[in-house]
Amino acid sequence: MKQQIAILGSTGSIGVQALQVIEEHPDLYEVYCLTANNRVKELAAQARKFKPAAVVIANEGHYEELKELLADEPDIKIYAGNKALGEIVEADPIHIVLTAMVGFAGLSPTIHAIKAHKKICLANKETLVVAGELICHLAARHHAPILPVDSEHSAIFQSIVGEDGNPIEKILLTASGGPFRLFSQERLATVTKADALRHPTWDMGAKITIDSATMMNKGFEVIEAKWLFGVEADCIQVLVHPQSIVHSAVQFADGSVKAQLGIPDMRLPIQYAFSFPQRLPLSGERLNLFKQPLEFFEPDMDKFRCLALAFDAIHQGGNMPCILNAANEIVNRGFLEDRCTFLQMGDIIERTMATVAFDAQPDYEVYVQTDAEARRVAAELMGSRA
Repeated sequence: MKQQIAILGSTGSIGVQALQVIEEHPDLYEVYCLTANNRVKELAAQARKFKPAAVVIANEGHYEELKELLADEPDIKIYAGNKALGEIVEADPIHIVLTAMVGFAGLSPTIHAIKAHKKICLANKETLVVAGELICHLAARHHAPILPVDSEHSAIFQSIVGEDGNPIEKILLTASGGPFRLFSQERLATVTKADALRHPTWDMGAKITIDSATMMNKGFEVIEAKWLFGVEADCIQVLVHPQSIVHSAVQFADGSVKAQLGIPDMRLPIQYAFSFPQRLPLSGERLNLFKQPLEFFEPDMDKFRCLALAFDAIHQGGNMPCILNAANEIVNRGFLEDRCTFLQMGDIIERTMATVAFDAQPDYEVYVQTDAEARRVAAELMGSRA
């Protein structure tokens, strides 16, 4: 029987590549539902091609346009709004939910999918950044497996498969370093969004590309790794690896280090999450280790303050990572819209973390309130600097 897949965020980079994986294995996988936030034309085109049972456009303002675009597809049910996102992932036929939405918006539908006992293929790192303890508790209670889709966390997962519970001594989390790895602090003061969007190795959406340039993305991945693999942040070491060939590694108690290597291709971790424990054939280029050296460097935590702020947030715990994420979403968008500079992003995030009320034991409602308050504070701080 084909596995029925719901893709949350099907028009983004991860969603598009997930559909390519499904196309390669039509005997194994079938699209049950596709969702998007604003890209209504792209969503309609995907629906025409893959014929899902349902589509959801989160922005209700696009509902009528989507209905018109799919008027000649009567078998595809069309829904709109965040409530519909939470309801669709609970549909009985769905086996796998790929959470590829961007930001805090991915938290609620992921919780709905976990409570419905779905297999979660997690590409929305903010879900664990914001509410890692809650998500892990719910996944255990509802017996919902969470498989990582981020290339780094997939690499860690692949490195511990077969280790039968051997404790992890250290996680070696690799980072490309982004486009500004060799820039001085003075040069960073004048970089533009066009500079930041030119990632040296990965082709990603604008939000995650900016997060990679600030290295906040790597900070989020540290927090995500803590919850996925049950290690403390002090046992996670970030290594700048410009070639993006070693996707991450694990060090064990005997000093052995296991790593997963491959060319930068997000289809591989997506497919592995779908097919685990099987490895399926995948088209594409193969790794040639004769072509280039493999280099590793320590990250400059002073220059990339966002990475340091992420470590601060996870050490404080509670709702502080939620504050970090919300402030980052505001300044990320602000930088893309020329409302703050590259270096101001870290300043605003740090001040937001110092301003918003701290809660050591948050529940879901506290996360929602914290997210709203942190967004308001960060927006006010950004406006005062404009």
